[in-house]
Amino acid sequence: MNAMGVLSAAVLVGGIGLFIGLFLGAAAIVFKVKVNEKEEAVLSALAGNNCGGCGFPGCAGLAAAIAKGEAQVNACPVGGDAVGKQIAAIMGVESRQSVRMTAFVHCMGDCDQTYPHYAYTGIEDCRMLSYVPNGGPKSCTYGCLGFGTCVKECPFDAIHIENGIAVVDKEVCRACGKCVAVCPRHLISMEPYHAKHIVLCSSKDKGIDTIKSCVTGCIGCGICVKNCPAGAIAVKDFHAVIDQEKCTGCGICVEKCPKHVIV
Repeated sequence: MNAMGVLSAAVLVGGIGLFIGLFLGAAAIVFKVKVNEKEEAVLSALAGNNCGGCGFPGCAGLAAAIAKGEAQVNACPVGGDAVGKQIAAIMGVESRQSVRMTAFVHCMGDCDQTYPHYAYTGIEDCRMLSYVPNGGPKSCTYGCLGFGTCVKECPFDAIHIENGIAVVDKEVCRACGKCVAVCPRHLISMEPYHAKHIVLCSSKDKGIDTIKSCVTGCIGCGICVKNCPAGAIAVKDFHAVIDQEKCTGCGICVEKCPKHVIV
């Protein structure tokens, strides 16, 4: 190959490269996506867990909603007030103080309070136990199964299995809601961090049947309802439920409960 051929090939390759470069540059300008600077700033301020606890598809979804005014600046349950204040400053609005929430497991039926119907040796996933007899080996068909599906789902290591039931460390919990969503028996709920009293039972059996399956289960006797001066307690589906907005924390329900299921 002579020098002229090499030069021609170099010019051709260079020309093609120049054309492609110009084409890509023009395409970048034409198809440029406008970046919302506030949205980017909000996204950088969020916790970054992408837990979905805010109700939006990840942190990017929440950031977009906040930037558009479609979500509160303190909507991130993981970041809490600290992150809410940062985002309020970015958006140029006033931050309202949010109520810190935490997960509670409404069950006290551990291995000492219930008894097994049989020995289970299958997959240790609470969701799979709906396919086995009685919905699991424990005597209570409404209580915590204790196989830790919520533990595996929690991104903050805030839940642990203790003596056969899930227990939440509310100091570590960030209220992302993943445990609530994954519990097949719907035993976990989000309650105010400073909730004064909680009923740790979700049994829907009549009292006489609850007594047969769990030593500490709520029997729906209504003693707490009759003695609550604030009218904050009601019996629903054979177990007591406390209205946290009405509860004054007097503690009478705790004293009067014959099963000691209110804490």
